[in-house]
Amino acid sequence: MAPSLTNPNTAHPETDVDDPKSTPSHRALIGKVPNHWMHSASPPTFDLTRPAPPLYAEPSSKASIKLSTTTSSVLISPALTALVIIDMQNFFISTCLGRPADGAGNMAGRCLVNTAIPAARKAGIRVIWLNWGLTSEDIENMPASTRRAFGFEAALNKAASERSTPAVDAHGVNQSAAELIANDKNGKIDAAEVTENGKPKRLYQGLGSDIGPVILEDGTTVDGGKLLMRDTWNAALPPALDKAYKEGQKIDHNPDIWIHKNRMSGLWGSGTPCTDFLEKEGIKTLMFAGVNTDQCVGGSLQDAFTKGWDCILLRDACGTTSPTFASEMVEWNCARTWGFVTDCAKLEEGVENMLKAK
Repeated sequence: MAPSLTNPNTAHPETDVDDPKSTPSHRALIGKVPNHWMHSASPPTFDLTRPAPPLYAEPSSKASIKLSTTTSSVLISPALTALVIIDMQNFFISTCLGRPADGAGNMAGRCLVNTAIPAARKAGIRVIWLNWGLTSEDIENMPASTRRAFGFEAALNKAASERSTPAVDAHGVNQSAAELIANDKNGKIDAAEVTENGKPKRLYQGLGSDIGPVILEDGTTVDGGKLLMRDTWNAALPPALDKAYKEGQKIDHNPDIWIHKNRMSGLWGSGTPCTDFLEKEGIKTLMFAGVNTDQCVGGSLQDAFTKGWDCILLRDACGTTSPTFASEMVEWNCARTWGFVTDCAKLEEGVENMLKAK
């Protein structure tokens, strides 16, 4: 169904539509109050600030951010906006687990730390850290489809049903180690069988399974913990992002918040801790960042779109290990259907312009 479009200028007789001075730009109403947008044709701009009827006035440049995107400009209200950072956890991006320092995930992390998070702080935009954080109950009720993506165990045979071995599935989280394990080299790893960082390839045995000891950059060894379970090293943030999160917790007004999720999407089903928080705080516009672009980020974004939130993808603050076309697909659909696509520099520029106007 096409969106509802009306012209508030013609809907209210007190506005003289024949006087160009009184209507500098025609603004169309999209949707129904209170979850509505305004659109100006010249220049093309979507106003996501939910201006109040009956005038639907354009927001002040002192209290709104004009954000350039790949398709058109958007106006957002910092008070109604959150930066949602998804799954920037050790398991996904730590070099101590062999993730490349110059990989897409860590490049996205640097964009967040250096640009997006500071810009959000200056503007008063809430920062939400939406991360995997499983409980024993979550593991017990996890569907097979989700389990497969993170590896799983299989019984060796009926006679030895008490024994299990990691299932070698050349897809999902175990794809890089599948050939090594299948060849059964008894733990002997040669130079061709390590990651770019010189770390041995691991075989993960499923959500909630022990990932074993991890050697940190300073040479110390830590318990990696159970895979993506709460309060473990592997589910924590890498140092630079952890520092940013802890700094955000100290903010007096709208401090950073950590929200656990138990599926790839943090906004799935009839309700989650994330959707509950967003509704309670009256947040309408979500800027998405994190990993992986085409999986947890894309899944959360699509669910947010379906449930009526405004969606903006910060493309350089996202990363994935998937082929390039996977990110291109998400960005293409986000720009044309689910919302808008921009980058961290554009966010920083929009925030600076708002602050200069004050």
